[in-house]
Amino acid sequence: MTRRVVITGIGVRTAGGNGVAAFWDLMTSGRSATRRITFFDPSPYRSRVAAEADFDAAAEGLTPTEVRRMDRASQFAVVCAREAVVDSGLDFGALDPTRVGVSLGSAVAAATSLEQEYLVLSDSGRNWLVDDAYLSPHMFDYLVPSVMPAEVAWTVGAEGPVTMVSNGCTSGLDSVGHAVQLIREGSADVALAGASDTPITPIVVACFDAIKATTTRNDDPGHASRPFDGSRDGFVLAEGAAVFVLEELESARRRGAHVYAEVGGYATRCNAYHMTGLKADGREMAEAIRNALAQARLDPTAVDYVNAHGSGTKQNDRHETAAYKRSLGDHAYRTPVSSIKSMVGHSLGAIGSIEIAASVLAIEHGVVPPTANLRERDPECDLDYVPLEARERRVDTVLSVGSGFGGFQSAMVLHRPGVVAR
Repeated sequence: MTRRVVITGIGVRTAGGNGVAAFWDLMTSGRSATRRITFFDPSPYRSRVAAEADFDAAAEGLTPTEVRRMDRASQFAVVCAREAVVDSGLDFGALDPTRVGVSLGSAVAAATSLEQEYLVLSDSGRNWLVDDAYLSPHMFDYLVPSVMPAEVAWTVGAEGPVTMVSNGCTSGLDSVGHAVQLIREGSADVALAGASDTPITPIVVACFDAIKATTTRNDDPGHASRPFDGSRDGFVLAEGAAVFVLEELESARRRGAHVYAEVGGYATRCNAYHMTGLKADGREMAEAIRNALAQARLDPTAVDYVNAHGSGTKQNDRHETAAYKRSLGDHAYRTPVSSIKSMVGHSLGAIGSIEIAASVLAIEHGVVPPTANLRERDPECDLDYVPLEARERRVDTVLSVGSGFGGFQSAMVLHRPGVVAR
């Protein structure tokens, strides 16, 4: 019999949402936490807005030594992991450490520290000949992405499978999906899973400028992220993290844990088509959705809410709309769909996990988060995208999807334990 996997702890850090309570308050408010970039002078760049987190490492309990050692993305991951562990009520010290795993996702990992160290070493790019004595002794940690899950493993004493997943913008879904598979197959009993990215740096901003993926609505940062809106012109770069405690359902029940949701199904596909382009029919995303629903033994009519990728680029939002119609059929027109990127921006590899957090909290509270800034209808995006205001609604089953450069398409079905197949 396949082991059933549930979420019993959550930790979140986003722009406007330090902690689960603050994050959920933002999700139901319909306001955006996007602003003009303050981390550096953005004036030379095409896109000058972002969703920056007001993250104070010392206030979060990190020591000066930890702050010196860890890149900002790792700091986010460790803080979220600590919050998730406390939230779960699970005594990790009493567990067999070889049965505890970690699976984290990130698209650009330690980009913040790598760029900072390059600027120091080269005197802001002025010197070709450099003296490596000026480099941080932790440079290796910044270069190797696997250091992030290792930091989380050290935090909880995990000695089981420890993995870094880097599939671009689906990383945060895929890392949780991998952890679910570890528990289902019996390789672990408990896992810390999630994702973290802090990509608001000049080099990352320049990369997305080059391919014109980000918004140029620099005069109105608070309304720049407009998924599914007819006037959308690209996504808003963001930073953030979310980490979960996953465990086997019966074990969670025996210890009286609060269960947020069960992970019913997860699937990923690749379109093998283009690095940034998407086929208009949404076939690969639709296939991932159908597979995830089949694993959960639910038909499309069971879906009460779709937490969309909803990046706010012209082609993505149309591609997704087609995928929902293709996979859910007529039920797509009766199902609320929303994009929380309208409020917290697009944190690349982290956003999939952040969207999972929003999805399970929608089940928990019976509220569908809105798509902020959605005022102008796009005839090609003709589903119920929950514009502007949150909606109270019983939510038993959520479909959360992700789409990433390279052609990655992932889907996850989350539901209230006890939901009957239909």
